[in-house]
Amino acid sequence: MNEPIESGRAQIRGGAAWRANARDRLIESRLTPNAISMSGLVLNVAAAVLVTQELFFLGGIAFIVGSVMDTLDGRYSRMSGKGTMFGAFLDSTLDRIEEGVVIAAVAWYFAHSGDEVAAAMCVITVLGSLMVSYTRARAEALGVECKVGLATRPVRVVLLSIGLVFAKGAGLGDFELLAPAIYAMAALTAFTVGQRVWHVRRELLKLEPEEV
Repeated sequence: MNEPIESGRAQIRGGAAWRANARDRLIESRLTPNAISMSGLVLNVAAAVLVTQELFFLGGIAFIVGSVMDTLDGRYSRMSGKGTMFGAFLDSTLDRIEEGVVIAAVAWYFAHSGDEVAAAMCVITVLGSLMVSYTRARAEALGVECKVGLATRPVRVVLLSIGLVFAKGAGLGDFELLAPAIYAMAALTAFTVGQRVWHVRRELLKLEPEEV
């Protein structure tokens, strides 16, 4: 009666051992977090180029894989112990560049197609994304933790990925979700900036009596 259970446990232990072995080999390799970060940059630039050629599905796949690389570099840095202060700085900087490059390509597509409103919303989205990051960085420089808000980077990545994969001409039916995705990102980033400003104001008001 216990044989299936024991067999299942053995498979779990075997899988865990395989993952641990693969992780150790990866850590012992010459792979660095900065190499992963640069790979993410290359993939996002490729995504932007594909968007300008209206190859939205391929651009969406490149953007998704590049964004996954962006999340892996930080985890690998912590797991391997190979992280550096410059690596953390480079990672954050490249994240902003990659997102901006892809949205800039989307803006070019809308402008080329004559959709001036959607192109303008791309500009608002880039500004909003930068301000979401800036408000957190500035708040933390003042000693206030600021992770509140709806439009975090993972949310923005998901929205833009859906928009690209289901863009007009992407080959997945008659969907056209690129413009709606940009509108949603523009609205959510603006709202998130407001959330973070309000949050920081409240937290600093709590500290002001102590400072006086």
